[in-house]
Amino acid sequence: MSQPRPRLVVLTADGTQPPGNEAALRSLADLRYATEADLAEALPGADVLFSWDFFSGALRAAWPAADALRWVHVAAAGVDAMLFGELAESSVVVTNSRGVFDQPIAEFVLASVLAHDKLLHESKALQRRHEWRHREVTRTAGRHVLVVGTGAIGRACGQLLRAAGLQVRGAGRRAVSGDPDLGEIVLTSELAQHVGWADHVVLIAPLTPQTRHVVSAEVLAAMKPTAHLINVGRGALVDETALVAALQRGEIAAASLDVVETEPLPDDSPLWDLEQVALSAHMCGDVVGWRDELAALFEDNLRRYVAGRSLRNVVDKHSGFVARG
Repeated sequence: MSQPRPRLVVLTADGTQPPGNEAALRSLADLRYATEADLAEALPGADVLFSWDFFSGALRAAWPAADALRWVHVAAAGVDAMLFGELAESSVVVTNSRGVFDQPIAEFVLASVLAHDKLLHESKALQRRHEWRHREVTRTAGRHVLVVGTGAIGRACGQLLRAAGLQVRGAGRRAVSGDPDLGEIVLTSELAQHVGWADHVVLIAPLTPQTRHVVSAEVLAAMKPTAHLINVGRGALVDETALVAALQRGEIAAASLDVVETEPLPDDSPLWDLEQVALSAHMCGDVVGWRDELAALFEDNLRRYVAGRSLRNVVDKHSGFVARG
């Protein structure tokens, strides 16, 4: 049985372009745009919220006005910015954009591994100084990678890294042997016991109370002094103060950071000037056309909602993982 025509609020930010399929969305629902400033005014009577402001936490403050809300869709893979206690305990369904970013992020991770092993960042710095210096690079095949996070993106990383000849293990909520994508999966809660195996440690776990600062001073001290940390998940997965200290002391060799705890990275952060750090501006999954893919995924889910069908990418609100679809 079809649902009544939904009332849809699209949460956006000043200066953000609307979804490219706006006309299709309007054909399916009564659509209203809102920003963080006027979300509470827009929410009464709305049953669907589409968070097009990818990392907004605006719903928390506006929650008392959400008197008819049944479904929230987040145009991102991670939902930590949107989730809070009242939403988690409510009957409101939360869906995310799982699938849009899997392969692009995996490609970025492989590129980060290769750039480190082949000294590409160092070569660029030498080029700027007009310095011709022969060096020997590292063979990537056979190196060890520990992927922290066993969701769809972590699995895409494992598949691509294994295809490139690396030995892969995973870290997740449950220990598993013989996983087809990640081989042996160890417990994230026991990360300090396992990181010493890895030449590269990749972070792509969801940010939850259990994973906040999962890469702690203890974990960093347990890594090889030649190890390379790659964070393409959330900045707060890493204790940034401990990371800076570990890099300065030579406890680990390098870090490639697409995410940091405070974004944009503050001007006074030591990470800007550490030669062992490669920074990018939270862009590892943002390939050309990504916004259109996000909008198309939501449109498909909205059509399902209108038709009374099961939604794709329903999130377990207590773990941050997709529960089904």
